[in-house]
Amino acid sequence: MGKTDLFEKKPNVNNDRFTPLAVRMRPRNLDEFVGQRHILGPGKQLRRAILSDRVSSLILYGPPGTGKTALAYVVSEVSESHFERINATSSNVGEMRKIISQAVQRKKHSGRKTILFIDEIHRFNKAQQDVVLPDVEEANVVLIGATVHNPFFSIVAPLLSRSIVFSLNPLTEEEISTILKNALKDKQRGLGKLRLNLQAQALKYLARLCDGDARRALNALELGALTTRPDKLGVINFTSKVAEESIQKKAVIYDKDQSSHYDTISAFIKSMRGSDPDAALYWLAKMIYAGEDPRFIARRICICAAEDVGNADPQAIVLANAALQISEFVGLPEARIPLAQATVYIACAPKSNAAYQGIEKALSDVEEGRTLEVPKHLRVGTYPGAEKLGHGQGYKYAHNYKGHFVKQEYLPAKRKYYIPTSIGYEKKIKEWLEGLDR
Repeated sequence: MGKTDLFEKKPNVNNDRFTPLAVRMRPRNLDEFVGQRHILGPGKQLRRAILSDRVSSLILYGPPGTGKTALAYVVSEVSESHFERINATSSNVGEMRKIISQAVQRKKHSGRKTILFIDEIHRFNKAQQDVVLPDVEEANVVLIGATVHNPFFSIVAPLLSRSIVFSLNPLTEEEISTILKNALKDKQRGLGKLRLNLQAQALKYLARLCDGDARRALNALELGALTTRPDKLGVINFTSKVAEESIQKKAVIYDKDQSSHYDTISAFIKSMRGSDPDAALYWLAKMIYAGEDPRFIARRICICAAEDVGNADPQAIVLANAALQISEFVGLPEARIPLAQATVYIACAPKSNAAYQGIEKALSDVEEGRTLEVPKHLRVGTYPGAEKLGHGQGYKYAHNYKGHFVKQEYLPAKRKYYIPTSIGYEKKIKEWLEGLDR
């Protein structure tokens, strides 16, 4: 298989007016690459490896439009190695085996390396990923994998151990603005031949709403520029209104079965636990905006109410459960209101995890220690023959005593699991327990 169109160095490949602007404006070298200075800045390992044509197998991980494919394109321009590119969504094991076989022959006869770029590598299942493993190990191919999913979740461990993982960050608004300005100035690949007046507010809007995704920002810029009628002087006025129409609804990076999902719900719970209602509402809004199941959110609120608020405010779990039931009953968009109410209540409530810690200690004792027998006086004593066994004998009914309490043995060994705090309602519980002659 020869080089694909991504890596073919055709003189006019980036000048084709039918090629999207985001593709035409891909950087041709590291000097044109914008962003990711933490891995590509002066003196950084990856920059040195690319410039010296010593790239080893690596995984590029990051959100859409942060430069993963663009970086592979730069490597293809700089390296003397043979380049092959496949996309995991449309490729198969047969194609990979053919590429690897050719790479082995190329290495044997000419000593020339082959770099295999697999876009969306997370789409390959374990068996497909294992196919390339031996040849990465033997350096028959140098693998560059690109993925928007956390590679530690989506890529097999043996392949990860033979690759260096580089994490790409969402681009800043300043970096997006630079990329857009470069596209406006470039007369060969960009929009430099157009009489385009991009208003400052429109530029800011695109840079902000693209959420760190350069591809999305360039697509919006191109769409607005090509669909807006010039004025009488032939000038295309790219206003804030044009920008809003071009970019439409903001995309939120939120894969329901991947790390962004888990990271967001983790931040949501920790914000409630940390008594920060504003942060909790933001993460709640992100999940709602991204289309998360409101029942999932409500269940997490219930768990947080029990684990982190506990008896410091017993009403928290009641309100959380109400939010869960209402969410199941009404659904979105209305469910956002009770979810927000419960979120704020739990974030602002006094906190105690004493009940949670108590059950964890008790479970640990049951799992690891000797099982304790139920004291005879606590056993069922109502069936025939129970009296002969001594079951139920001597049990003291608490309500028959002053204060509805009587001292007796409920556990055959001394244990202390529930240690109430002096916070919120739990302070009253603590005082009550300390007042009993136990």
